[in-house]
Amino acid sequence: MKQFVINQPILDELTKKGIAIRQVFDAHKIFSVNIMASPGAGKTSVILRTIESFKNIYNIAVIEGDVIELDVERVRNLGVPVVLAHTGGSCHLDSIMMEQALKQLNLEDIDIIIVENVGNLICPANFYLGTHRNIVIASVPEGDDKPCKYPGMFKGADIVLLNKCDYLDHEAFELEYFEKGIRQLQENIRILPLSAKTGEGFDKWIAWLTNSYDRYIKSFTIDTS
Repeated sequence: MKQFVINQPILDELTKKGIAIRQVFDAHKIFSVNIMASPGAGKTSVILRTIESFKNIYNIAVIEGDVIELDVERVRNLGVPVVLAHTGGSCHLDSIMMEQALKQLNLEDIDIIIVENVGNLICPANFYLGTHRNIVIASVPEGDDKPCKYPGMFKGADIVLLNKCDYLDHEAFELEYFEKGIRQLQENIRILPLSAKTGEGFDKWIAWLTNSYDRYIKSFTIDTS
Protein backbone atom coordinates (compact mmCIF):
# COMPACT_ATOMS: atom_id res chain seq x y z
CA MET A 1 0.00 0.00 0.00
CA LYS A 2 1.31 3.41 -1.00
CA GLN A 3 1.93 5.74 1.91
CA PHE A 4 1.30 9.45 1.68
CA VAL A 5 3.45 11.84 3.66
CA ILE A 6 2.00 15.22 4.56
CA ASN A 7 4.88 17.66 4.35
CA GLN A 8 2.94 20.87 4.82
CA PRO A 9 0.46 21.14 7.71
CA ILE A 10 -2.74 23.09 7.19
CA LEU A 11 -1.52 25.71 9.67
CA ASP A 12 1.37 26.49 7.34
CA GLU A 13 -1.07 27.15 4.52
CA LEU A 14 -3.14 29.41 6.74
CA THR A 15 -0.02 31.28 7.75
CA LYS A 16 0.90 31.80 4.09
CA LYS A 17 -2.55 33.21 3.46
CA GLY A 18 -2.10 35.47 6.50
CA ILE A 19 1.16 36.76 5.01
CA ALA A 20 -0.67 37.47 1.76
CA ILE A 21 -3.33 39.40 3.69
CA ARG A 22 -0.60 41.49 5.35
CA GLN A 23 0.70 42.33 1.89
CA VAL A 24 -2.78 43.48 0.88
CA PHE A 25 -2.99 45.69 3.96
CA ASP A 26 0.40 47.22 3.24
CA ALA A 27 -0.40 47.75 -0.43
CA HIS A 28 -3.37 49.87 0.65
CA LYS A 29 -1.57 51.39 3.68
CA ILE A 30 -4.21 49.98 6.02
CA PHE A 31 -3.22 49.57 9.67
CA SER A 32 -4.91 46.55 11.23
CA VAL A 33 -5.37 45.30 14.77
CA ASN A 34 -6.58 41.93 16.04
CA ILE A 35 -8.54 42.25 19.29
CA MET A 36 -8.74 39.09 21.39
CA ALA A 37 -10.28 38.31 24.77
CA SER A 38 -12.46 35.83 26.58
CA PRO A 39 -16.25 36.12 26.32
CA GLY A 40 -17.57 39.04 28.37
CA ALA A 41 -14.24 40.84 28.75
CA GLY A 42 -15.60 43.80 26.80
CA LYS A 43 -14.12 43.52 23.31
CA THR A 44 -17.14 45.06 21.61
CA SER A 45 -17.48 47.82 24.21
CA VAL A 46 -13.83 48.79 23.78
CA ILE A 47 -14.21 48.75 20.00
CA LEU A 48 -17.33 50.92 20.08
CA ARG A 49 -15.69 53.51 22.30
CA THR A 50 -12.56 53.43 20.13
CA ILE A 51 -14.65 54.07 17.03
CA GLU A 52 -16.32 57.02 18.72
CA SER A 53 -12.89 58.50 19.40
CA PHE A 54 -11.53 57.89 15.91
CA LYS A 55 -14.32 57.95 13.35
CA ASN A 56 -14.04 61.68 12.64
CA ILE A 57 -10.26 61.42 12.25
CA TYR A 58 -9.64 58.13 10.43
CA ASN A 59 -11.64 55.94 8.07
CA ILE A 60 -12.31 52.84 10.17
CA ALA A 61 -13.76 49.47 9.22
CA VAL A 62 -14.52 46.51 11.46
CA ILE A 63 -14.45 42.75 10.88
CA GLU A 64 -16.57 40.82 13.38
CA GLY A 65 -15.76 37.15 13.94
CA ASP A 66 -19.07 35.61 14.94
CA VAL A 67 -22.04 33.53 13.80
CA ILE A 68 -24.73 36.21 14.13
CA GLU A 69 -24.83 39.93 13.35
CA LEU A 70 -25.68 41.21 16.84
CA ASP A 71 -22.38 43.04 17.33
CA VAL A 72 -22.25 43.89 13.62
CA GLU A 73 -25.42 45.94 14.06
CA ARG A 74 -24.01 47.75 17.08
CA VAL A 75 -20.98 48.79 15.04
CA ARG A 76 -23.06 49.65 11.98
CA ASN A 77 -25.13 52.04 14.08
CA LEU A 78 -21.99 54.15 14.51
CA GLY A 79 -21.82 54.66 10.76
CA VAL A 80 -18.64 52.74 9.92
CA PRO A 81 -18.25 49.83 7.46
CA VAL A 82 -18.50 46.45 9.17
CA VAL A 83 -18.69 42.87 7.91
CA LEU A 84 -19.33 39.54 9.56
CA ALA A 85 -16.55 36.99 9.23
CA HIS A 86 -18.72 33.93 9.75
CA THR A 87 -16.86 31.45 11.91
CA GLY A 88 -19.33 28.58 11.57
CA GLY A 89 -19.05 28.12 15.32
CA SER A 90 -15.25 27.81 15.34
CA CYS A 91 -13.32 29.03 18.38
CA HIS A 92 -11.20 31.44 16.33
CA LEU A 93 -10.85 33.44 13.16
CA ASP A 94 -8.44 32.20 10.52
CA SER A 95 -6.94 33.74 7.41
CA ILE A 96 -9.50 32.11 5.10
CA MET A 97 -12.34 33.79 7.00
CA MET A 98 -10.39 37.05 6.94
CA GLU A 99 -9.87 36.83 3.20
CA GLN A 100 -13.60 36.37 2.59
CA ALA A 101 -14.46 39.29 4.87
CA LEU A 102 -11.97 41.62 3.18
CA LYS A 103 -13.62 41.00 -0.19
CA GLN A 104 -16.70 42.77 1.18
CA LEU A 105 -14.83 45.98 2.06
CA ASN A 106 -13.70 48.85 -0.13
CA LEU A 107 -10.05 48.86 0.85
CA GLU A 108 -9.34 52.09 -1.01
CA ASP A 109 -11.29 54.09 1.58
CA ILE A 110 -9.96 52.57 4.82
CA ASP A 111 -7.18 53.74 7.16
CA ILE A 112 -7.65 51.30 10.05
CA ILE A 113 -9.27 47.86 10.25
CA ILE A 114 -10.28 46.55 13.66
CA VAL A 115 -10.78 42.80 13.87
CA GLU A 116 -12.88 41.44 16.71
CA ASN A 117 -11.82 37.84 17.15
CA VAL A 118 -13.88 35.07 18.73
CA GLY A 119 -14.16 35.15 22.52
CA ASN A 120 -11.49 32.64 23.52
CA LEU A 121 -8.11 32.83 25.25
CA ILE A 122 -6.56 29.78 23.59
CA CYS A 123 -7.32 29.18 19.90
CA PRO A 124 -7.06 32.73 18.45
CA ALA A 125 -3.44 32.96 19.61
CA ASN A 126 -2.48 30.17 17.19
CA PHE A 127 -3.73 31.70 13.94
CA TYR A 128 -1.95 34.47 12.04
CA LEU A 129 -4.44 36.81 10.38
CA GLY A 130 -2.02 39.27 8.79
CA THR A 131 -2.82 42.06 11.23
CA HIS A 132 -0.14 44.48 12.43
CA ARG A 133 -0.89 44.40 16.16
CA ASN A 134 -2.40 41.89 18.57
CA ILE A 135 -4.47 43.45 21.33
CA VAL A 136 -5.43 41.31 24.31
CA ILE A 137 -8.22 42.49 26.59
CA ALA A 138 -8.60 41.06 30.07
CA SER A 139 -11.16 42.26 32.61
CA VAL A 140 -11.19 42.61 36.37
CA PRO A 141 -14.23 40.36 37.00
CA GLU A 142 -12.47 37.48 35.20
CA GLY A 143 -9.79 37.30 37.86
CA ASP A 144 -6.08 38.08 38.04
CA ASP A 145 -4.81 34.61 37.07
CA LYS A 146 -5.53 34.71 33.32
CA PRO A 147 -1.91 35.37 32.23
CA CYS A 148 -0.80 32.32 34.21
CA LYS A 149 -3.54 30.11 32.77
CA TYR A 150 -3.26 31.28 29.15
CA PRO A 151 0.39 32.24 28.57
CA GLY A 152 0.23 31.75 24.79
CA MET A 153 -2.32 34.51 24.40
CA PHE A 154 -0.48 37.04 26.54
CA LYS A 155 2.95 36.13 25.18
CA GLY A 156 1.82 37.08 21.68
CA ALA A 157 0.23 40.40 22.65
CA ASP A 158 1.56 43.81 21.64
CA ILE A 159 -0.41 45.48 24.42
CA VAL A 160 -2.74 44.28 27.18
CA LEU A 161 -5.83 46.26 28.14
CA LEU A 162 -7.29 45.56 31.57
CA ASN A 163 -10.93 46.49 31.05
CA LYS A 164 -13.52 47.20 33.75
CA CYS A 165 -10.91 48.74 36.03
CA ASP A 166 -13.79 50.54 37.76
CA TYR A 167 -14.38 47.18 39.49
CA LEU A 168 -10.94 47.10 41.13
CA ASP A 169 -12.34 48.36 44.42
CA HIS A 170 -15.09 45.75 44.41
CA GLU A 171 -13.35 42.56 43.25
CA ALA A 172 -10.65 40.37 44.79
CA PHE A 173 -8.25 41.27 42.00
CA GLU A 174 -4.54 41.65 42.70
CA LEU A 175 -3.23 44.05 40.05
CA GLU A 176 0.39 43.39 40.98
CA TYR A 177 -0.09 39.63 40.58
CA PHE A 178 -1.82 40.12 37.22
CA GLU A 179 0.98 42.33 35.92
CA LYS A 180 3.67 39.98 37.24
CA GLY A 181 2.12 37.10 35.30
CA ILE A 182 2.38 39.13 32.11
CA ARG A 183 5.89 40.48 32.82
CA GLN A 184 7.17 36.93 33.17
CA LEU A 185 6.14 36.41 29.55
CA GLN A 186 7.02 39.86 28.19
CA GLU A 187 9.04 42.09 30.47
CA ASN A 188 8.44 45.40 28.70
CA ILE A 189 4.90 45.04 27.36
CA ARG A 190 2.46 47.91 27.92
CA ILE A 191 -0.39 47.12 30.34
CA LEU A 192 -3.21 49.67 30.42
CA PRO A 193 -6.05 49.57 32.97
CA LEU A 194 -9.14 51.21 31.51
CA SER A 195 -12.92 51.19 31.56
CA ALA A 196 -14.96 51.16 28.37
CA LYS A 197 -17.95 52.03 30.55
CA THR A 198 -16.62 55.14 32.31
CA GLY A 199 -13.83 56.11 29.91
CA GLU A 200 -11.19 55.91 32.65
CA GLY A 201 -7.75 55.32 31.15
CA PHE A 202 -9.11 55.38 27.61
CA ASP A 203 -7.01 58.39 26.63
CA LYS A 204 -3.85 56.31 27.06
CA TRP A 205 -5.22 53.53 24.86
CA ILE A 206 -6.22 56.02 22.15
CA ALA A 207 -2.78 57.63 22.36
CA TRP A 208 -1.09 54.22 21.98
CA LEU A 209 -3.23 53.31 18.99
CA THR A 210 -2.73 56.70 17.36
CA ASN A 211 1.02 56.46 17.84
CA SER A 212 1.07 52.93 16.42
CA TYR A 213 -0.86 54.09 13.35
CA ASP A 214 1.42 57.10 12.84
CA ARG A 215 4.55 54.94 13.06
CA TYR A 216 3.05 52.51 10.56
CA ILE A 217 2.30 55.25 8.04
CA LYS A 218 5.75 56.80 8.52
CA SER A 219 7.31 53.42 7.69
CA PHE A 220 6.29 54.02 4.06
CA THR A 221 8.24 57.27 3.91
CA ILE A 222 11.53 56.88 2.08
CA ASP A 223 14.37 59.09 3.28
CA THR A 224 16.07 60.43 0.15
CA SER A 225 18.45 62.78 1.93
